Amino acid sequence: MVRQYYDLPSLTALAGFEASARHLSFKLAASELNVTPGEISRQIKAIEDELGVPLFVRPGTDVMLTSAGKDLYSVLASSLSKASDVVRIIKRCRRSRNVTIASPDAFASMWLIPRMPRFWSQHGDIKVDHAISDSSHDYRRAEVELRIRYGFGSWPEETAELLFGDVIYPVCGHGFAQEHSDATAKCLPQLPLLNVEWIEPDWAGWDEVLRRAGIPHGPLRGHRFTKFFVALQAAQADQGVAVGWHRLVRTLVEEGKLIRLTDLELDAPGGYYLTWNDNRSLSPGAERLRDWLRKISAEERNAPS
Repeated sequence: MVRQYYDLPSLTALAGFEASARHLSFKLAASELNVTPGEISRQIKAIEDELGVPLFVRPGTDVMLTSAGKDLYSVLASSLSKASDVVRIIKRCRRSRNVTIASPDAFASMWLIPRMPRFWSQHGDIKVDHAISDSSHDYRRAEVELRIRYGFGSWPEETAELLFGDVIYPVCGHGFAQEHSDATAKCLPQLPLLNVEWIEPDWAGWDEVLRRAGIPHGPLRGHRFTKFFVALQAAQADQGVAVGWHRLVRTLVEEGKLIRLTDLELDAPGGYYLTWNDNRSLSPGAERLRDWLRKISAEERNAPS
């Protein structure tokens, strides 16, 4: 039989003793450790039998430490407190490598997710969770440290850094583009337009695009969608014309899956911002993801269109 390295009573019994000494109550110790008061009494007796001295005196219904009990409790409380501090540090270090970032569906699927392998190649120890939602109410979840928002850069109690702006233009599928090859921007209101009903009001729809372009129009033809990506799929299937956000559709245009229709191009009214809570320090993992997003957004701002 292997001899115990430390000449100590059972660690379970010592935990029972420490809780009893801290509360000066076997009943409260039992409740804390989820055992019966009788089990606590048996643990204390086992230690007392092994040491050969009493650890508690019980005048009436009270429980008090003897001199030996005070000595043992002092050492145990200090040691367990130090162990607890180390455990918290270890857990904090593990959690610091986890970060949750929130972003709209369109931005996540068409910009952020395709670039994440570049982050992992440099920061393989960071675990990134994605809270993908078109409603900013979901960005207030406690675990969310970083947020990518589209808008004008002002949100209550949040630091906001501009990643980049955008331009918008009409896009459609190959067949539709061939059928309407002579279309001009002024013709757009007469075409079937694929409109996205954004949850957040800062994203521009067809009505705003046409108004900003100075193109008169009445009620618009076409279909409505609640998801930008689905509207783009409909555009690729020649069902009409969608508003293309260059940062999001650039790859599809370069691959020839979407075609720019007419020469209409406008600066997007807002921009894409990286934000975080003013009243909360970022974890090391979140800081590394933030710095990486700063770097790649600067590279894309400075790259040729």
